[in-house]
Amino acid sequence: MSSATRVFIARLAGIGVFDPNGDQLGRVRDAVTSLRVDRQPPRVLGLVVEIQPRHRVFVPMGRLTRIEPDQVVLSSGTINMKRFERRVNEILVLAELLDRTVTVREGGKRATVVDAGMEQSRTRDWVITRLAVRTPGARLARRRGQLFQVEWGEVDGLALPEQNQGTNALLSTLSDMRPADVASALLDMPQKRRLEVVKALDDERLADIMQELPEDDQVKIFAALPDERAADVLEAMDDDDAADLLGEMSAADQQRLLQLMEPDEAEPVRRLMSYADYTAGGLMTSEPVVMLPDATVAEALARVRNPELSPAIAAQVFVVRPPQATPTGRFLGTAHLQALLREPPHALVSGMVEKDTGALRPDTPIDQVTRHLATYNLVAAPVVDEHDRLLGAVSVDDVLDHLLPEGWRDGDRVGSRG
Repeated sequence: MSSATRVFIARLAGIGVFDPNGDQLGRVRDAVTSLRVDRQPPRVLGLVVEIQPRHRVFVPMGRLTRIEPDQVVLSSGTINMKRFERRVNEILVLAELLDRTVTVREGGKRATVVDAGMEQSRTRDWVITRLAVRTPGARLARRRGQLFQVEWGEVDGLALPEQNQGTNALLSTLSDMRPADVASALLDMPQKRRLEVVKALDDERLADIMQELPEDDQVKIFAALPDERAADVLEAMDDDDAADLLGEMSAADQQRLLQLMEPDEAEPVRRLMSYADYTAGGLMTSEPVVMLPDATVAEALARVRNPELSPAIAAQVFVVRPPQATPTGRFLGTAHLQALLREPPHALVSGMVEKDTGALRPDTPIDQVTRHLATYNLVAAPVVDEHDRLLGAVSVDDVLDHLLPEGWRDGDRVGSRG
């Protein structure tokens, strides 16, 4: 993400939100965070964007590519149009965090929060690290108090209370863990506590964790969620993982949840579900990095920097004729990350594409997919239809996930406690 190193959230209020083509989608109205039991900086979950009068939606921080003084730019023009509803443990920064009275630990001064500064952590999450606060002014002199900045952990009065916090302490511990480790921790919890944690997680975080769980456990968790929430989490999951999960459900459950999903989100999942298991079509993601021939190296590198991409998917871009969304226009070839790094930023990606290794068909069985990746030392391979249109890409992690024996996650979990 290209943006300032620190962003004060109050300054985002009212600025435009744009898609990559420069078309305005709406305006920022607030930011969503979740407070913690400890003094660690809380994570900013996303922005509340008003796309039309009185219709506000939630945009996860992972969808942002740039935050500039006068605009926010998203990675795509597709957003979830469901009306924003605050979930349990979520706090609106502008509406609820600002104007709170806190105590500055050094000196014990009382102060009012007037702004919150967020920064990106090493894990690419946005966290609130600093607060702008103002001390009370002298009443008789009618002066405004002193305005200064403090670190998040230097004030009292913002952390969640220690007593009667239910799962808050556990959520605070889990917040710094990788999704795979949280998934492992969930499997060790009693069913009641597991569901308490799941219900308190935001959709993006839960989607990341669900993708690390065995499919049987995914189905059990989804059965306990309200249908609307389940559909939201499916939208936040990778298309191929969402398709795999739905494939474990009854036909009635599949159709009900797909109907609740946004049409633009449900359509690629339906398409993936049409392919047979253990084929390139059944394994692939329909959202690889796709570029048009006139895109520059600089633009391609900006796309692969997206922290939401897996390393395997970010290792190359696929160049196609319009349209750019899968199924695309005619597939032209692959430009690998190493090749992009060797070329000047203004060079066109179409000048460095490779097509020597060929492409897979959606009905290619998994053993042939594996041999193809191994033969050409690839981490991902394109999948095209009979008209040479790009449908998606199969990555090495997709293949490994299906080649490992059933229950391999449980085996790793037991071994790690050694």
